[in-house]
Amino acid sequence: MFEKFSRSWALVKASAGVLRQDKELLVFPAISSVAALIVAATFILPVFGMLDTSGNQDPPPWLYAWGFLFYLTLYFVIFFFNSALVGAAMIRLRGGDPTVADGLGIAWSKVGTILGYALIAATVGMILRMVEQRLGMLGKIVVGFLGAAWTVITFMTVPILVSRDVGPLEAVKESAVLLKKTWGENVIGQGGVGLVFGIIQFALVMTVVLLVVLVAGTKSLPLIATVAVLGVIAVMAVALLQAALSGIYSAALYRHAMGEHTPGIDGQMLACAFAPKR
Repeated sequence: MFEKFSRSWALVKASAGVLRQDKELLVFPAISSVAALIVAATFILPVFGMLDTSGNQDPPPWLYAWGFLFYLTLYFVIFFFNSALVGAAMIRLRGGDPTVADGLGIAWSKVGTILGYALIAATVGMILRMVEQRLGMLGKIVVGFLGAAWTVITFMTVPILVSRDVGPLEAVKESAVLLKKTWGENVIGQGGVGLVFGIIQFALVMTVVLLVVLVAGTKSLPLIATVAVLGVIAVMAVALLQAALSGIYSAALYRHAMGEHTPGIDGQMLACAFAPKR
């Protein structure tokens, strides 16, 4: 297990090397985050004025349709810019020098397929949400496991959509097939990235809270606000870095699974990611 984790983390560090060559790859998760916030505000804020506040606990039927449309729009935004990120990363991994326009162009050329994938993801999301509501605490546990499994199974769906002319359902199925081949590095690689960045985020938040408490003694609102804003920016920057590395990581694993050479990443290291299970 430790050997698998070491290989996976080495791949993540290699992905960071790719990111250093193309820092503009960070633009895609940044735009995605802003767009996702706009979508959330557009769909969530109007609901507060339309919900029944008389104490009726049963959600109105229209809320399910509204929720599905929200999931669909949000997933489309996320998948679109993730496709742009992975598409640009693919160009770099082939030895090219991608631009932001290149990534957006690739995503736009797949817009219909991306919408189809968003439709699948929105359906799964709504089903999981309904299960969680009906089963209470047990539902939260079940949905947690199912949600994690769905994330792992679909990890390579976007690289497949970007690289091949296939439909969204076929891409999800192929991602599940590739999961069998990349099980160790896929799961541990995602978990390793999530764990390390989770620790970094926790340390950042605690540091910001401590600094705010310390400067609070000065009773200087501008200083307190400055520390808080800088802390939020730092947390967001780490989140963007994690998203970019995850996209590059998935692109590199997919390229090697397809037998393609990846300049800048040790081929032997990638080959170890696909060693036969014993």
